[in-house]
Amino acid sequence: MLNLFDEIVRSISGLIKFDSSQKPAKDGMPFGEGAAQCLESFLSLARSMGFETKNYDNYAGEVIFGDGKEDFAVLAHLDVVPAGSGWTHEPFGGEIDYANKRIWGRGAMDDKGPAVIALYSMKALKDEGFKPAKKIKLIVGCNEENGWECIKYYNEHAKMPETGFSPDADFPVIYAEKGILQLRLKFPASSSFKGLWGGERANMVCDYCEVTAPQDGEKLRKLNLCYENGKVISRGKSAHGSTPELGVNAIKPVLEYLGLDNMSNLLFGDGFGLETLQDATGSLTFSPNVIEQKADAIYVTCDVRYPATLAQQCVLDAVAAKTVPYEVLHFQAPLYNDAQCELVTTLCGVYNEVTGKHMQPVAIGGGTYARALKCGAAFGPEECGEENTVHQANEYISFEKIEKCLKIYKLALERLTRN
Repeated sequence: MLNLFDEIVRSISGLIKFDSSQKPAKDGMPFGEGAAQCLESFLSLARSMGFETKNYDNYAGEVIFGDGKEDFAVLAHLDVVPAGSGWTHEPFGGEIDYANKRIWGRGAMDDKGPAVIALYSMKALKDEGFKPAKKIKLIVGCNEENGWECIKYYNEHAKMPETGFSPDADFPVIYAEKGILQLRLKFPASSSFKGLWGGERANMVCDYCEVTAPQDGEKLRKLNLCYENGKVISRGKSAHGSTPELGVNAIKPVLEYLGLDNMSNLLFGDGFGLETLQDATGSLTFSPNVIEQKADAIYVTCDVRYPATLAQQCVLDAVAAKTVPYEVLHFQAPLYNDAQCELVTTLCGVYNEVTGKHMQPVAIGGGTYARALKCGAAFGPEECGEENTVHQANEYISFEKIEKCLKIYKLALERLTRN
């Protein structure tokens, strides 16, 4: 199996070279040229292995292994969030670093690397003569990071399996995921400054924010801000929207500089009284990640991850109670499985068998394709205690991670589709 390693490394590197972050649609390319090219490259690779493939109009693709009556899904995605700032490696270079045993680039862990490893796991089983009792569908979407239109389109044109996993979160296995709510809040306009903006995506902690405003040296020093060409500039650190504590939000110090204390307290001081809400899936997180000043108002897009057993309306009621106008931009219902169901226990058992650990299923704040399935679970590739670079600068996947995931995903597919 390890003779596939060099092929996997080259394939991951090749896919990273496509900037598959969402771009304006072109003819036949709903999410932009980069995403469409990346999808076709992935499907071409699968065809070279002898698999049947299908391209659903560049919304999503499918690789099929076996001809069983029941279907089993592996759901991954090829789109990525924008590169953002702070990189010391080319974000779309696909650099293979043999000295440090890593591949650098946006999507290495989220989710091009795992998608490629899942494909090669199927190839390894196929080469060994394994014949799955259930047809395995490796479904790769191109809009996971920004709306899930890919899954909607797939469901309209194909049959989604009921059971499967998504290699797009954490090990040992995820039995529950928080609900996701992205809100656009509206605050009063101001004439004392102009050009306030920051952030690239709702699900990325804002790492850059600027505003044209008068210079105040004392405030700049106190808040660790820069003043360049008449603009106050704040630089933070990006992170995944589900884990805002791992980043440094660049919006907050700008609001403080401008004296927008009430706005800052609402957004960053738990002014809505939401962050004490929790259950087995963890505490609610509230991350204001995009800000834009327009003529009529200041708009802030917030990424909210709420406990799986909490009703979405609880969040909306708390925001409305502060008389802040809002609109819902995006919503995904929570995922909540029985932690002792066959899918979850099998996946957890495979992970423990390969690693020699004794871990238990966990819940997360991230949202994966697993919730597109009737019974789905997120399964790797991240592990507790290791460096997390997802949605951050200098994202990478290690050679060790590739080798480990190949063993885990291959065994999981064999166990889950042999009967």
